[in-house]
Amino acid sequence: MSLDSEPPSKTREDILEHRRRVRNEYRDLYDSVVALLFRHDPVGINFECNTDEYEPEVDTILPRLRDCQSAEDVNRVVHEEFTRWFGFTAGAQEKYAQIALEVWQLWQRFRQK
Repeated sequence: MSLDSEPPSKTREDILEHRRRVRNEYRDLYDSVVALLFRHDPVGINFECNTDEYEPEVDTILPRLRDCQSAEDVNRVVHEEFTRWFGFTAGAQEKYAQIALEVWQLWQRFRQK
């Protein structure tokens, strides 16, 4: 079963269930991308103790990776999702180039397993 990139917008329980399903489908990739975003901290929400802060974005980014053919595609997806979550605070798409490259590399390794 393929997951939709759109998280449910009903209840907290629905959102947590969606997160559990995405985590289950993507396993280590999920944690790696959460850690990568926390390390790069593109919107400045890393306060050293909130390591799960980027989970909502990962919930919507990972299901979209299956349609990506390059790091440039990943850059577009990551930027779109950050813009959806953070609005203008997300900044320019170019800001996500290194993140996209690293996510693309992680995605390629995940697909080879």
